[in-house]
Amino acid sequence: MPETITISPITRIEGHLAVQVETDGKQVTSARISGEMFRGYEMILQGRDPLDAQQITQRICGVCPVEHGFASILAQDMAYGVSPPTNGLLLRNLIQAANFIASHITHFYLLSALDFIDITAVAAYPGADASLVALKGWVNAELASGRVLPAAPFLPRYAVQYIQDKDLNLGAIKHYLEALEMRQTAQKMGSLFAGKMPHAASLVPGGVTEKVTSLAIVQYQSLLQRLQTFIRQAYVPDVLAVAGACPGYFSLGRGCGNFLAYGVFPESSGGGKFLPAGVLMGSAPQTLDPGAITEETASSLFSSASKLKPGEGQTVPDPNKAGAYSWLKAPRYQGQVVEVGALARLLVACLPGQNELVKNAVAGVLKALNREPKDLISVMGRHAARAVECKLVADRCLDWLQQLVPDQPSFTDFSIPETGRGFGLTEAARGALGHWIEVRGGKIHSYQCVVPTTWNCSPRDDRGVPGAIEQALVGVPVADPKNPIEVARVVRSFDPCIACAVH
Repeated sequence: MPETITISPITRIEGHLAVQVETDGKQVTSARISGEMFRGYEMILQGRDPLDAQQITQRICGVCPVEHGFASILAQDMAYGVSPPTNGLLLRNLIQAANFIASHITHFYLLSALDFIDITAVAAYPGADASLVALKGWVNAELASGRVLPAAPFLPRYAVQYIQDKDLNLGAIKHYLEALEMRQTAQKMGSLFAGKMPHAASLVPGGVTEKVTSLAIVQYQSLLQRLQTFIRQAYVPDVLAVAGACPGYFSLGRGCGNFLAYGVFPESSGGGKFLPAGVLMGSAPQTLDPGAITEETASSLFSSASKLKPGEGQTVPDPNKAGAYSWLKAPRYQGQVVEVGALARLLVACLPGQNELVKNAVAGVLKALNREPKDLISVMGRHAARAVECKLVADRCLDWLQQLVPDQPSFTDFSIPETGRGFGLTEAARGALGHWIEVRGGKIHSYQCVVPTTWNCSPRDDRGVPGAIEQALVGVPVADPKNPIEVARVVRSFDPCIACAVH
């Protein structure tokens, strides 16, 4: 029998996201994703000193603030005609990499693993590990209290089958607790060159203001080694184990089948990036064309003109707009829906002539899982992609550290022109992130952001075509309409950040 299921809000993501799905009694037939608030950052920036931009935009998000800072200074680099020296380029990579590592570990253990791991397994823990013993007491008390609900952030209980492997459950629970320390370690690591975290103080057009010292290099390397050990011994094995225990999720959540990546971690002033830019429209690769990006507004709570390029974008809120259901716009590439994120980055990097290191890493994971490349386009494929990328980025940090030259300049001086335009395209952990700036009279005349979750969680466009997650939900089975965990698993595989998307 047809039924409408609403989940509002989806928990264990950043921000407030509502999901409404229609089912035929067995599986999802259509979906609508709604961002439920408006913040107006683009309006706040108008008329300000351009150098306010990289600080204000970092406040869009508490999870990926430095990426917004980088997108802003990249846009300003272009507008002012300035480029960072080698040290500045490398420091930017090392700061951004620290945030990627923190974000990926956080997403799996603290946000998504609880959909599959049975936390109550610790209730019967017979060992003497102090952290697990303490957790065991808390879990037993919560279970006895009757307060445990499906929406509970740490101890959700759904009427579904969790992973039954006792050792896998206990190991992942232990690593959940360690992941809190790993997130802190990554933040400390990034702050060595960022000045502080999560909102970096050292990001400026032309580079980074923090000075490179031998002591900072050694400290960063020490923290990095700790993170590499956790990624290698816990994160990657846990993702592979969960994926192996839940094989059905390799066939769920496929989505639109188009992928876009702006590329990230430039390794030369000529623009070569460790993770390259590119587009996959179905199986057809394309060179990225920033001019092909537009935003549509038919289903968005804005009266802004539709199909504008971001450089000419408008932010005109219209909360009573008829037929609209989300505070997100609908970005499109060549008028098409695309998915962004770690999976998109790896698929683009695996194209012919791109990154052999990435290709080999992806091939190794597919072999370990006994899967085909097509299986990556799925719920479990997205989790696996983040784990692979996390290890690749952490290992690459050693190369960037070794290239730093202590006491050499880390930024190039610049002046703000009376007029200028620029855009900064980079990647947040969640996917393609772009900022567009126009300066007039030495002040910000216009500013637009198109963020990863705007791509993935976009509402229907002017033609009524659903966004990436809306498409990924179609066909997903729902065993219990009162506990639609299958829907939540698909949504969380994209790691939505509605705080970013409703900027």
